[in-house]
Amino acid sequence: MKIGVTKFPGTNNEQDVLRALSELNVKGILVKQYENKPLDDFDALIIAGGFSYGDYLRPGVLAAHSPMMEELQSFVDSGRFVIGICNGFQILCETRILPGVLTTNTSTKFISKWIYLRSEDSNSPLLRDIKSKVLRLPIAHFDGRYYNKEKEIDQLKSKNQVAFQYCDENGKITLDSNPNGSANNIAGITNSRGNALGLMPHPERASFEYLGSKDGMQIFVNLLEEIKC
Repeated sequence: MKIGVTKFPGTNNEQDVLRALSELNVKGILVKQYENKPLDDFDALIIAGGFSYGDYLRPGVLAAHSPMMEELQSFVDSGRFVIGICNGFQILCETRILPGVLTTNTSTKFISKWIYLRSEDSNSPLLRDIKSKVLRLPIAHFDGRYYNKEKEIDQLKSKNQVAFQYCDENGKITLDSNPNGSANNIAGITNSRGNALGLMPHPERASFEYLGSKDGMQIFVNLLEEIKC
């Protein structure tokens, strides 16, 4: 089993992802953009968060056009799994593997805090056993507001591609529980096949009790189980 974890200049969450995988007895492999490792060598890819290339121009756009990402579409088309976390979600949108954009929070401030989110009725196996559950995960972003045209969001909902929505601790989706102004409180989405998942909250930072929550670990557990199938 080979799971790649990306490292771009400016990203800072790859070690957290590797630590979560290690807890599940899997050694992730760091994939640096300048090493030109073929993505085809991996069973799955996790695009870690941070500030790739300092968010220059706009978050994720330079990483999306790096040589490493040239293989990403064919990697996804092959049915292998990709998880984009925070900046990784932005990169997946910039590569058009996932629809929509992540733009500046309505507060125009960087937000770092714990939030609640609910897994929606997604068909993705990456969300198995957490559907309809309320999860407690942290966010840390300046450009985390998901935006798409209303018609496109309706299509996401009709195709069960809305993976997560921000909610309160009781699972109620409200305006007050939306930390960044995302359309329809969207915190994460999948592609139509369900093998590409992007989310702004950080599951790797909620994978150990000593961090305050283990709610994020199930996503990695699901990933490993799917690879074994």
